[in-house]
Amino acid sequence: MSAQREELKKAKRIVVKVGSSTITYPNGKCNYFRIDRLARELSDLQNQGKEMILVTSGAVAVGVDRLGLSEKPKNIPAKQACAAVGQGLLMHTYEKFFAEYGQVVAQVLVTRSEMLDRHRYTNARNTFMELLKKRVIPIVNENDVVALDELKIGDNDNLSAMVASVVDADLVVILSDVDGLYTANPQTHPEATLRHCVEEITPEIEASAGGAGSSVGTGGMCTKIQAAKSATTSGINLVIASGSENDAVMRILNGEDIGTLFVSRENRLQFRKRWLAFGAKIKGRVTVDDGCEQAIHKTGGCSILPVGIVTVDGDFEAGSTVSVVTTSGHELARGLTHYSSEELQKIKGAQSADIEKLLGHKAFDEVIHRDDLVILN
Repeated sequence: MSAQREELKKAKRIVVKVGSSTITYPNGKCNYFRIDRLARELSDLQNQGKEMILVTSGAVAVGVDRLGLSEKPKNIPAKQACAAVGQGLLMHTYEKFFAEYGQVVAQVLVTRSEMLDRHRYTNARNTFMELLKKRVIPIVNENDVVALDELKIGDNDNLSAMVASVVDADLVVILSDVDGLYTANPQTHPEATLRHCVEEITPEIEASAGGAGSSVGTGGMCTKIQAAKSATTSGINLVIASGSENDAVMRILNGEDIGTLFVSRENRLQFRKRWLAFGAKIKGRVTVDDGCEQAIHKTGGCSILPVGIVTVDGDFEAGSTVSVVTTSGHELARGLTHYSSEELQKIKGAQSADIEKLLGHKAFDEVIHRDDLVILN
């Protein structure tokens, strides 16, 4: 077992993406055997203490079947009509199977705007975190009913990588109708061999990705490579494996050499902190008292609570990157704030227990979580 595969055993928060061809038959009808097996596997991992998030395709395909159409429509309104019918049916199916294994699931529909708009991004992240905290399995799909840009963020391969970034996942597993990335398209090149590990996505790797493998879904290997680039750039490992493989996710988490592993060069926390230190635009400043400064230095980084904040400068929203300075004006750290400048003005110096009384709501006890804080010196 390679060191890279061994590392996957440590993954706690996992995003699993299933393609249309994995959970439906070519005629669009649900493959209940596969769905049941998937629900059982993810439920067992959840029971082991993992945090599972499922990104699913299939809504349009299920809607096409229920509406009695002979093929998937080409125009957007017709696709969205199929999605509107299929989303409810697909979610009902998932809910039924996961309930059999004692799990609570929640439907999360997203659009591109959740990934681009700061307010919506923060709200989406907070919702995911609350669901995971309550041991709920989020089932995610793009909101095909209202999406305007060809129904998609790109496709659910890219959506899975985006969701993984939002929730700070440790691993993405894409289950599809292919075994992984081959040296060439195996449908046209029988001599092609499976790549078990990719440490760098080179132009050659991108060129070896063929076209779409199935008429049921929207993505092919190209979109999976895009997702792999997005995930690994964000510090997250990604595996592409066959959805027909028995217990694929479980076996991947046990370190088995199945599918293709795309290796991140740094872990997600290292990436996040590097981005905070050097890549993020500073939107404001919070000054902390001596006690908070000493605690940060002593522990090598701790969460910043409202009680330790003396002053707030700038006009910024929740989710913004702010500079953390000492009372002498020295920049101590940078981090992502859970509260806006307006909210911080009201809660600075207060105990976390008083946040709800002061604001009328409380999303977090801390203003900046230690995982979202990078110490500059």
